[in-house]
Amino acid sequence: MTDLVPHWIDGTRTTGTSTRTADVFQPATGAVARQVVLADHADVDRAVASATKAAESWAESSLSTRSRILFAYRHLIHEHRDELAAIITAEHGKVLSDAAGEVQRGLEVVEFACGIPQLLKGEHSEQVSTGVDAYSIRQPVGVVAGITPFNFPVMVPMWMFPVAIATGNAFILKPSERDPSAAVRLAELFTEAGLPDGVFTVLQGDATAVNALLDHPDVSAASFVGSTPIARHVYARATAAGKRVQALGGAKNHMVVLPDADIDVAADAAVSAGYGSAGERCMAISVVVAVGDVADRLVSAIAERTTGLVTAPGTDPTAQMGPLVTGAHRDRVLSYVDAGVEAGATLAVDGRGFAPIGHEAGFWLAPTLFDDVTPEMSIYRDEIFGPVLCVVRVPTFEAAIELVNANPYGNGTAVYTGDGLAAREYQRRVTVGMVGINVPIPVPMAYYSFGGWKDSLFGDTHVHGAEGVRFYTRAKAVTARWPRQSGIDLGFPTHG
Repeated sequence: MTDLVPHWIDGTRTTGTSTRTADVFQPATGAVARQVVLADHADVDRAVASATKAAESWAESSLSTRSRILFAYRHLIHEHRDELAAIITAEHGKVLSDAAGEVQRGLEVVEFACGIPQLLKGEHSEQVSTGVDAYSIRQPVGVVAGITPFNFPVMVPMWMFPVAIATGNAFILKPSERDPSAAVRLAELFTEAGLPDGVFTVLQGDATAVNALLDHPDVSAASFVGSTPIARHVYARATAAGKRVQALGGAKNHMVVLPDADIDVAADAAVSAGYGSAGERCMAISVVVAVGDVADRLVSAIAERTTGLVTAPGTDPTAQMGPLVTGAHRDRVLSYVDAGVEAGATLAVDGRGFAPIGHEAGFWLAPTLFDDVTPEMSIYRDEIFGPVLCVVRVPTFEAAIELVNANPYGNGTAVYTGDGLAAREYQRRVTVGMVGINVPIPVPMAYYSFGGWKDSLFGDTHVHGAEGVRFYTRAKAVTARWPRQSGIDLGFPTHG
């Protein structure tokens, strides 16, 4: 009998009332490993009711209590990091070292949230008027929904729920149905750390669950990471229901390589950032912008490194890149490779037709490299989300900036150069939310915030860091006076 991945509602595993399920694959073999339940409206209502009840008491908990539970949770995540990495690899397919890095980056947000007493300090002004003090406080919003993607089943949820819970909210996580098991394990460990039942809920499901959460009157806010079309939908639907929303969309991240760059360093970075996790990263480099006469040398260096990469099951200790997450997704990525060839791009490295011996039924595509790509081609315009790296040649630094700024996405970008003035000019002028200078994947640390610009973000705030604290709380301004005597005054209040 196939295992069934459940929800986590009110502190326990449950399969709910829905009879719908979806297959969860083992990407390296192509086999169905288990199934996951898909919530119906009754399941959503039960989850929200539990979270709503828990939010009332959790908001009244002391900051020291929250911090103490988060410290315990941090310890448990650290102890179980290898287990969590193995769960990720089994359902996503990424290599174990990459999965371990994902767990570590999520753990850093838990560590950030442990400092919640410091993060929730307000402001106070004494004697703003005679005998009057003014101060501000931040209070939780209530029940928050988090809708997260398949590519980081641990890290992206942990960018959200530690901060939301630390600030006094109840959190409902709707993970991807493609790799749902890690979310349940995260919930179990949080309960073991002492978190009250209902404060953290895992609701498995698809669009039915997502839309029900976005429409539910008892859900106050929604956090989302995924593709731009879905981010736009989440933002429109949730804001129409009166919720605050942070919806992070897709990306087409450019790495600009200037003529003075160290070719070996730049090529290593392009390969690492383009093919890590089989390109299934929102911060993956998918376009290398070769400026001036650097292109021939750079393409040759990338191609040489690409052909030497080891693509194998994620559990293979020699593997550098694993399979794609599902057969349907692999076929979609393959269709872009075919489209690039048809459009006239130069296929410098062809990863089609590859499969490790004994794993022929897995969802494989080896590293693929295109040269002579132009902005009109679909392989440039669209987010492919696979191990397909495109090289666009431009004549000048100005042309590179114009190319990046004309792209509708604005998630991350990098520039490789030894010229400090050029790097400063690039970071100042580029219309992208996260910039790396000789750093290929500029994912900020937990105490900064993660998020893009343009079609890579819908809403006003990024995730984790100080912006995460602001998103999951509402500001309240208080003006207080303790008068020695009272009297009626119908005039407009003034300071004096």
